[in-house]
Amino acid sequence: MAEKRDYYEVLGINKQASADEIKSAYRKAAIKWHPDKWVDGTEQEKKTAEDKFKEASEAYSVLSDPDKRAKYDQFGFAGVDGAGGGFDFSQGFGNLNDILNNLFGGAFGGFGGFGGFGGFGSSGSNAGQRSYRGRDIRTRVKLTLEEMANGAEKEVSIERNRPCPDCNGKGTKNASDIKTCPTCKGSGQVQHVANTLFGRTMTYTTCPQCNGEGKVVSNPCRHCGGSGLVRKRETVKVKIPAGVEDGMQLSIRSEGHSAPHNGTNGDLLVIVEAIEHQYLKRDGNNLYYTALVSAMDAMLGTTISVPTLGGSENLKIEAGTQSGTIVRLKGKGMPSLNGYGKGDQYVKILVWMPRKLSRSEREKLEEMRSSSSFKPDLSREDKAWYDKEKNIF
Repeated sequence: MAEKRDYYEVLGINKQASADEIKSAYRKAAIKWHPDKWVDGTEQEKKTAEDKFKEASEAYSVLSDPDKRAKYDQFGFAGVDGAGGGFDFSQGFGNLNDILNNLFGGAFGGFGGFGGFGGFGSSGSNAGQRSYRGRDIRTRVKLTLEEMANGAEKEVSIERNRPCPDCNGKGTKNASDIKTCPTCKGSGQVQHVANTLFGRTMTYTTCPQCNGEGKVVSNPCRHCGGSGLVRKRETVKVKIPAGVEDGMQLSIRSEGHSAPHNGTNGDLLVIVEAIEHQYLKRDGNNLYYTALVSAMDAMLGTTISVPTLGGSENLKIEAGTQSGTIVRLKGKGMPSLNGYGKGDQYVKILVWMPRKLSRSEREKLEEMRSSSSFKPDLSREDKAWYDKEKNIF
């Protein structure tokens, strides 16, 4: 399928749904979309059924797990990347009876083959009680490395649907103008009965008159045209937790579009976009900085100033430091998103060699050229450094 849909939307439930409601929603989806029910359909219908069944199974595997669900609620798909694989379809889709019995402990046994699926049409009778959910809104927020490390509060401006102030989101000012749809009798769906090789089956499609609402408005509100919603530009404050990374998606509950008929609001999905730091590079929770020192400072030793997230910090360069040496500043990296510990900052020392020398400088260096101190000696600790550096190639 193209873009992933919100797991709650896939199962047709709101974010306050209980574990039993999640199970019930998945049961209905599994019964409706299991590929074995669509063996006589067109190739497109078969493909749609497979995709819908996989989508519902992935949603259930995340939302039925309290830990995965909590991460998904906070960070969206980024929080459960790769965790939606609780179902293996490599060997087919399995028998529906077995799937339901395995998931629900046999509580839904006794389907007796697909000839008995006519009884599931009763699920359509609840359509008139459907809960509405607004669409999610995606936006981006740019953060500096310091804001990612310390957390921040940002304001984002978004356009979103909000309940119409003239009709209070009902679509009409007069409640008497809201009638039960005569076509579907308020269910929002119309029933189709078919006799197949697997028995008598019933399917449901969205009512064409009320578009699944179950109600029709005879005198719609002039301000919102009967939708019950109007478009508004509003500012939302977003709290960014410490430790977020570039590309991570934060889910802000109920700050998305309002739903028709005063249903549940969608979410605001905020995608983090990192602003490149002038000096520091990030990899996970660790930071990296490259320091350039002169040949004399490397030979004689010195102290340099190194930028860190907490400000500049003095770093001692030992005498005889080789180019490519890496110094670790423990605990100077990024905090973990879960609040446990910090990464480190690594400083790589590069030794700068002068390209031009004056005559007097050259003469002085020539006097030292023959000294043993200026000749490579790999019999001591420099051998480890040499072996490490030569492996770069």
